[in-house]
Amino acid sequence: MRGLPQLAVAAVLAMVVSGCSPAAPSQGPQVVVTTNILGDVTRQVLGDQATVTTLMQPGSDPHSFDISARQAALMGNADLVVSNGLGLEEGLQQHLDRASGAGAPMLVAGEVIDVVPYSAGDAKGAPDPHFWTDPAAMLDVVNALETAVGKIQGINREELAISASAYRAQLKDLDAEMTEKFAALPPERRALVTNHHVFGYLAKRFDFRVIGAVIPGGTTLAAPSAADLRQLSEAITSAGVPTIFAESSTPDRLVQVLAQEAGMDVQVGELFTESLTGPAGEAPTYLDMMRVNTQRIVRGLSP
Repeated sequence: MRGLPQLAVAAVLAMVVSGCSPAAPSQGPQVVVTTNILGDVTRQVLGDQATVTTLMQPGSDPHSFDISARQAALMGNADLVVSNGLGLEEGLQQHLDRASGAGAPMLVAGEVIDVVPYSAGDAKGAPDPHFWTDPAAMLDVVNALETAVGKIQGINREELAISASAYRAQLKDLDAEMTEKFAALPPERRALVTNHHVFGYLAKRFDFRVIGAVIPGGTTLAAPSAADLRQLSEAITSAGVPTIFAESSTPDRLVQVLAQEAGMDVQVGELFTESLTGPAGEAPTYLDMMRVNTQRIVRGLSP
């Protein structure tokens, strides 16, 4: 250690004695996001101006995923915590409440959109948290995100405005593409059945009917009864639905049972509805997810 200033020598010795390594350099503002869908959108809006940590892993169920103690502590120290809200992150609410109590700035996306209530099932009338199925709702989220991030010290607001504007343009393009592709479906074919209620916003925006869901509530943590499955089977048969959709983050066993119960040639398709995939998957970003889903819905419901 010859030639080192005395203070530097002391610092090195202290680290050796304590078994600690040097602290990592600051990486600028820290933004923590609960779901990977909102995590992707947040990264697109912020660019490289902040470190964005997404808690939910690809392919997870947002209704039931949990986090580590380290991740919970990260939320309390964040410059901004972005969550979905409207009851989606059921297993995470205690951590969100604790972070808010610790003084972390919070952005709850469900509080900045026009909420659509569930139209059927056990949750009928309750607020539906699956607003991302409507790109227009995501525009409201981006606007609120730009405002919230703009208040963080160290953020360049001009750069933020440019990246937010660019992403808004992509959302508008997505909305136009979905409108055009869904227009090719005859009105009587715009009938959706999934394993739980997730398409209320898409249905309202693009004029679909939600026939029903295998799980009658708004969460994947519920369970259908035999009567629920029988009633839905009858509704599918009556509406002549050619394809029912299972979600990528949820096992499709019940959907397969329902398809057999319907007593007709009903196909089962897969949609990416509540989680993105990893980089090598078909839906690594929100825009990718919506485009893939649009193609599969049109293909599954076309005459």
